[in-house]
Amino acid sequence: MKRLLIGLVLAAVSIPASAGRDERLFFPIEDVYANDDLKLKISPEVKLFFGKQTYPDPEQSYGVFTANRKTNFLNKSDKEACEIAFVSAVVALQERAQKEGGNAVVGIRNVYRKDNFVSETEYECGAGNVIGGVALQGEVVKLP
Repeated sequence: MKRLLIGLVLAAVSIPASAGRDERLFFPIEDVYANDDLKLKISPEVKLFFGKQTYPDPEQSYGVFTANRKTNFLNKSDKEACEIAFVSAVVALQERAQKEGGNAVVGIRNVYRKDNFVSETEYECGAGNVIGGVALQGEVVKLP
């Protein structure tokens, strides 16, 4: 019995990472805002502008920042886990904006695996067997 257990552990450890799931999923941003529990985590004090959405001319720019957030996929649907990671990344960008003195994050784009996916309506989520994540990048600014 002990040998069997050791054999199973060694077999699990030796499985190459490439054998795991590695998908790119795309979900509507509006679905996050339709979920009251998730929407409440996003601060209305720091405005968010995704992709090429228009915004007023900034009074000041504080730089471009990235938020890469992961979550586990255990006992969650892909969409549910991705929404959690998305909200976490958005909140991280908002917190950075407040720390820098900004009141908005503009030109937010997805930078999962350093690829640029620009959309006003969707976000990209990387999904593995157990962990997935969302990487967002945007410019922190002060709007009038």
